[in-house]
Order: sequence, then C-alpha cells, then structure tokens
Amino acid sequence: MAILLTALPAAALETFARSSLVIETAAGGHYRFDIELAETPMQQMQGLMFREKLAPDAGMLFLYDRPQPASFWMRNTLIPLDMIFIGADGKVVNIHQNAVPHSLDAVNSAGPVKGILEINGGMSARLGIRAGDRVLYKAFGTAK
Repeated sequence: MAILLTALPAAALETFARSSLVIETAAGGHYRFDIELAETPMQQMQGLMFREKLAPDAGMLFLYDRPQPASFWMRNTLIPLDMIFIGADGKVVNIHQNAVPHSLDAVNSAGPVKGILEINGGMSARLGIRAGDRVLYKAFGTAK
C-alpha cells in the first residue's frame, strides 16, 4: 500500500479529524498542540507524508487500540519531525528528535506505546519535553 501512496494525486490523499492535546512537562510547562488524528490504517500509513510545512503548534497523533511496540519511517515525508512515543498512561516513553526527511531508517519506541505524536523537528527540545512528561488527552485517560 505504501507504493500506492507515492502515485496518488494530492486530491486522493486522506483527510483527518482534528482535536487538541496538552503536554505537561516536569518543569511545569503546558504546551497545547492542535492535532490531526491518524485513526484508520490508510491515514496511519499516509501520516504527514507530502506535507511541506507544519504549524509550530500542530501535530499528528497516531493511536493504537492497545499498547504495542511501534516503528515509524520517514518515506515521502518532506519535513523533519520529532516523534513522541506515549504509553497507555499518557507518559512520554521516549522521543526521537529530528527524524530525517525521506529516511527509510526505522524509528522505534523504547517499549509498548498507545500513541505517537509527531511534531516539528526540534520542537520537543525547544519546549523541554522529555521522557516521563505527561500527555493530557482523552485516549490516555488524562484529559482535564
């Protein structure tokens, strides 16, 4: 199916539902992101492929039905991304910073995760987001 995505016209690309979440850092920061939800297999396969830019407060959240190891790549992704791997309890398990556009190298979670938040490359370092911080969102039972 990934091969199909490289040949699809822009009009055939998936559309995504929108929501928002907050990342609460151990240092007391609260950072709101307007997110798109990658819910279906086709949406998850497409992700942020073919995007030329992403707003500073934007991201895409990939959710799984149950916690599991996750692995991503950057095929057809034009912008560097930070991948924030999130456990079922909403805690950040690990972060891969500045994933390289077009790379086919696997980017892996450090353990089972329920979600992955992709944001602009370097943003997690700029905001001081680290493993152990908390994502406030209904899917993790942490929404306020």
